[in-house]
Amino acid sequence: MDDLKFGKRNKRGDWAPFQRLEIAPFYRLPPRPMAILRWLPGYFLPWNLVWAASAVAYWHLVVPAPEAMQSFHWGWILRLFAVNCALVFLFYGAIELRLYMQRAQGNRFKYNGKFPSDQKNDAFLFSSQNADGIIRGFGTGVPIWTAFEVLILWAYANGYVPWMSFAEHPLYLFALFLVLPIWHEAHFFCIHRLIHWGPLYKWIHSVHHNSVNPSPWSSLSMHPIEHLLYFSSSLIHLVIPSNPILAIYQLHYSGFGAVVGHIGFDKIEVSEGSGFDSHAYAHYLHHKFFEVNYGDGLVPLDKLFGTWHDGSAEAEARMEERFRRKVERMNRKRGAQTPAE
Repeated sequence: MDDLKFGKRNKRGDWAPFQRLEIAPFYRLPPRPMAILRWLPGYFLPWNLVWAASAVAYWHLVVPAPEAMQSFHWGWILRLFAVNCALVFLFYGAIELRLYMQRAQGNRFKYNGKFPSDQKNDAFLFSSQNADGIIRGFGTGVPIWTAFEVLILWAYANGYVPWMSFAEHPLYLFALFLVLPIWHEAHFFCIHRLIHWGPLYKWIHSVHHNSVNPSPWSSLSMHPIEHLLYFSSSLIHLVIPSNPILAIYQLHYSGFGAVVGHIGFDKIEVSEGSGFDSHAYAHYLHHKFFEVNYGDGLVPLDKLFGTWHDGSAEAEARMEERFRRKVERMNRKRGAQTPAE
């Protein structure tokens, strides 16, 4: 595919799409039904249906019978952990292999023209972005993900939370399936904004932001406390009536879905003339500029708080003006704290 038909490349080799990012259309007033209908396929495809299918397959092929989950036996817990590790390795690894190791599409549609493996960086463990991501992802990311999964399944198995069946409550559970990604983004925005606060950023979130040029293994390259906050979105299933398959879907949306914003390519080519959108650009801009796009536009919180960046020159100018005012406030504060001579 010719990526210059869809975007432009600067002198450094960085590529950006022509099309601006937009927040989800169902927040607009007056309502625009046709815009919502045009937007809906991208809401489901490709990723949300992949996570939904994986949750159903997981429930039938991996999760043991409820009776086995009524107590914390190492057998079923280690099985879940092993499967989670294997699937993360295969899924993340397949994307890494094709786009970053084989470089099957070169740097076509690649936001940052450079490849992380081409340069060492002492900010990472062993000066390697990939090694850092793999160690942190499998060292604390997948174990914490599995711990939330075990806790929720144990609660369902013991009847501590309402277990709604699809046969008896199909409309409610389908509606919940539609809403869970919105809940994920709202939760993510809140915890993400929190850990951008100075002290928390320094000690926790800076680990993730070492990946200025993110790649698949950056996805779960986080401090353990960030892992705890990130996967805690699944705890909603201990509060509202739900179904364990939807709880697994929520965790897959967080765990496997973390790779979406870190693919680093706008389109993934499947043949010489076709490809599909990655939906990675909003989060790439966050890694590039740090203080924009705390969410991906599924909820309008960035728009509301003035941190939305749609990739345009106008958004760039607004961001620069916001940074300038921030620096002025900091300088005034320092000046007020400096004792007079």
